[in-house]
Amino acid sequence: MTPRPHDALFKSAFEAPADAAALLRELLPAVLRERIAWDTLHGEPGSFVDPDLADHHSDLLFSARLRTDAAELIHVLLEHQSTADPAMPLRTLSYRTRVWNRFRKERPDAWLPPILAVLVSHAPGGWPTSRSLDDMFDPGMLAIPGLSASIPRSSLIIDDLASLSNDDLKARALAAFQKLALWLLRDARDPRRLLDNFDTWVGTFAEVERAPAGIDATTTLLTYMFRVIDPVHHDELRAKIHQLGPHAEETAMTIAEQWLEEGIAKGREEGRIAALRSHLISKFRSKALDATYEALLQTASPAAVDHYLQRVLVADSLAAVFEE
Repeated sequence: MTPRPHDALFKSAFEAPADAAALLRELLPAVLRERIAWDTLHGEPGSFVDPDLADHHSDLLFSARLRTDAAELIHVLLEHQSTADPAMPLRTLSYRTRVWNRFRKERPDAWLPPILAVLVSHAPGGWPTSRSLDDMFDPGMLAIPGLSASIPRSSLIIDDLASLSNDDLKARALAAFQKLALWLLRDARDPRRLLDNFDTWVGTFAEVERAPAGIDATTTLLTYMFRVIDPVHHDELRAKIHQLGPHAEETAMTIAEQWLEEGIAKGREEGRIAALRSHLISKFRSKALDATYEALLQTASPAAVDHYLQRVLVADSLAAVFEE
């Protein structure tokens, strides 16, 4: 199962341009909705690399034409956040700069396209922090005449799921899978709230299952729930899923079995790593492994652990165990 379940669910729900367009129509101001030629919306590469080779990634990036005589281009960054990040305007400014730099290389004589930043927040308790870059500056500095004009706003359009009710989400002109994805992003880290709201969404689950690729979509939703919700609530969750019918119940049982097997396998591997660590500390008379060797242990594949276990028998130093 994916180690980044929020990302996986969000992208499953909104990476297709038609699904992103449906959400953006809900979130953008009316004056912008009317100017965008939604049938031209398509996905753009959203990964960038800095000169220092550090990877940076925007969740989803789209471009579309405007309904103007020249059909100018506009980009939309569609981000999601599971926690409130006060630096989000700065992050999106960084993404925008990379988009513009790439655009400039590809079309050096063209006007730069405006970039909207739309953030779907499922931060617990709502989004309490910066909504534009000038929120990150001292208000006293911004009050100096002529100074604020030099600071880019880098503003965000925020969809704060914590402030939306079930009825709000159901009223949106989205497909059933996308509505359920937003509900789960809102509630899944609060098991009591999710379980209390589950009955409200049973009919929407049925819509998903009837849709094309409905079984796969249902599996994605159930997998997310089992991945995010603490196992102590899994029995109660399975009882709720029983209402969804035999396909969903069978899928839930399969996911739960996979979860158990993964946990057992992870436990075995962690046990082997702990044994190797103990052997290394004992043989080379260390109080603990230094950070470099500990990092190698934590990221080691099962094959690498086997290799280290063989080497420790004959190595005369820690470096000899871990050398390439």
